[in-house]
Amino acid sequence: MSCPLCRDRPARRFCPAKGARICPVCCGTKRQVEISCPTDCVFLASARTHPPATVKRQHQKDAVWMSLMLEGLDQRQQQVCWLVLQPVLAFKDPFLAPVDADLADAAGTLAATYETSGKGVIYEHRAGSLAAQRLSAEVRRVLDEAGVGSSRALERDAVVVLRRIEGAARAAGRQPGAGRTVLLEALARVAVEAARDARAEARQGSVVVLP
Repeated sequence: MSCPLCRDRPARRFCPAKGARICPVCCGTKRQVEISCPTDCVFLASARTHPPATVKRQHQKDAVWMSLMLEGLDQRQQQVCWLVLQPVLAFKDPFLAPVDADLADAAGTLAATYETSGKGVIYEHRAGSLAAQRLSAEVRRVLDEAGVGSSRALERDAVVVLRRIEGAARAAGRQPGAGRTVLLEALARVAVEAARDARAEARQGSVVVLP
């Protein structure tokens, strides 16, 4: 019998969420993405307890990038960091595909704008690439809505966070043999994992507040 999801591969695993057998590939790739897996699913539990070695290594690498951005930040600065990352992760443009260098440029120029403002000078530093300019504008809009522009304390926190993100993005670009979107891809994976955990907690009746 073929898998009812892909209609191609043999259905070998019983999926309690679908009430039918599905193929191992669909089970692994659509788990908690397209399939709302119950917490007592043996395949879900096994994947969490014994993830493949490649997945483990990827998680470890992603954790290093998150640590590079968040380590040493106080609670408010971490909240500002997640606030900054929201428009970055949500950025969608069919003609612009930002890379880590664009993220570094956007974060750096926006930090410079806030630093100049802190000295009493109103001057908006401008990013070089169009993608970086768009990213910078989106992040600035979100921070302004959060009141960063009207609070010196929040402005200082924003500068710390933006410089951290800039440093992480530039470090990603210096990795030997690395692609151009190492940090952006890591951030996307972390966001997906956070969303999966939130859905799992919600199904258990817990209240989860995502940053």
